[in-house]
This record gives sequence, structure tokens and C-alpha cells, in this order.
Amino acid sequence: MPRMIFTDATARHYRSILREAAKEPINFAGHYVLATWGCGAGCVMAAAIDTNSGRVTSLPFTVSDWPLDITDPLAYRADSCLLIAHGSRNENAEHGTYYYAFDGKTFTLRASTTNVGR
Repeated sequence: MPRMIFTDATARHYRSILREAAKEPINFAGHYVLATWGCGAGCVMAAAIDTNSGRVTSLPFTVSDWPLDITDPLAYRADSCLLIAHGSRNENAEHGTYYYAFDGKTFTLRASTTNVGR
């Protein structure tokens, strides 16, 4: 792993967690480690660590209040750049499922479904 490049304030703040996570096997988008950590009771943060360049890109939101039948609010695979978030983003009142594509620099929302009356 090359020297890590923390591209935003969130990544710099959580650099110790991210350095530990970088030791884990590749689990996202071909050559990334998607690191996740708690940010309170029922709250998750994440960042993608490029194992080739060391660049760290934080997920631009927290995820909380996911449905009881979901064990992990973030779904992703080692062979895909798709990240699926279940629940509330940034503790917003709107809940749903959000589909993001990661291009190596940013997470871009591609689609979403919201849960009304939750």
C-alpha cells in the first residue's frame, strides 16, 4: 500500500481507523478497501481506500436508522463500483435505498427509492 492521501476533512479526522482498515483485503470496486466504522448508536460512516494510489475518498454522508431486516446498511462487492445504502442519510427524516456509483474520486447517486410513512 502506498502512502495514504486523505482527500477531505473526514478522512483526515479518521486517519487512524483508515490506516488499520487499509490492511484488510480488497472488498470494493476492483482494488479498493471500503472501510466502515460506527459514528454513534446505529450510525455508520465509510471511505474507499485505493490500494494502488493510497487515495482515500469518504462517503459524503452517514447512514443511520436502517430497517430491522437489514444487518448491514451498506451493501457492496469486490467486483463492482456500486454501493447501496439502506436507511437515512445524515440522519435525515427521509428513509430509503440509495444506489451510488463510485468512479475512483466521487460517489454519485444513480437511483433511489424512498420509504413513505416509516
